[in-house]
Amino acid sequence: MWSNRLQSSPAPLNYVGYNPTMIKRVCVFCGSSPGTKPVYTQTAQAVGRILCQRGIELVYGGGNVGLMGAMADACLSDGGRVIGVIPQAMVDREVAHTGLTKLHIVTSMHERKALMADLSDAFVALPGGFGTWDEFCEVLTWSQLGIQRKACALLNINGYYDSFLQMTDLAVSEGFVRASNRELLIADTDPARLIDRLSSYSIPVAEKWIGRSTR
Repeated sequence: MWSNRLQSSPAPLNYVGYNPTMIKRVCVFCGSSPGTKPVYTQTAQAVGRILCQRGIELVYGGGNVGLMGAMADACLSDGGRVIGVIPQAMVDREVAHTGLTKLHIVTSMHERKALMADLSDAFVALPGGFGTWDEFCEVLTWSQLGIQRKACALLNINGYYDSFLQMTDLAVSEGFVRASNRELLIADTDPARLIDRLSSYSIPVAEKWIGRSTR
C-alpha cells in the first residue's frame, strides 16, 4: 500500500511550512487487536515506517500484539527509535515488546498515560477500542483546556472514525463543543500527509490559557 523505502526528501514538495525539527516524538494510540481487515495492520506498519523516515521517535503503549506490535516492528525494522510505556500488570501477561529502544514499566494506567504525554510532542489515534478512545480523548481535552499545546489527530482509515467525527460536529451544533475547539481535532485519511500536518500545525493560544502551563 505504501512504500517502505526511504524517500530522497522527507518533506513533500507541495506541503508549505513542513519543518521536521518541530516534532521529535509522536505518541500513537492504537488497538491491541489487528482488527478484521488487513488495511488496519498495513496502515499501522506504514505509520511506523513513515515516522522512521521522518526521523521522528515513536511513543506508544509498549505492547507486542495487534496494531501496536505491527507498528513498532515496522518502525524498528527500518532503523527507527521506539519508546514503549506499559503497566506492570500487562508485562505480567507477557504482552510487552522486549525489543524496543526503551521500555518504561509503570505501576498504573494513569501513570502510563501521563508519561506517554510527557514524552511526546503530538498525538495520533489509529483504529482501536475503548482504551484508544480514552487515551486520545484525554489528551485532546488537555489541549482544549490549555494544559498542553500539542496537536491531536485521528488517522481515519477505512472510514473508521467517520462516526466519531460526525459526533464531534453534532456536539458543536448542539452547543457542547465550541467551534474553535473543534479545530483542535485534526483528521486525515493518509498517514504520510497526517504526519506532515502535525509537523507544521500550530495550536492557537486562547485567552483562557494565559497563565496556565502550555508545555
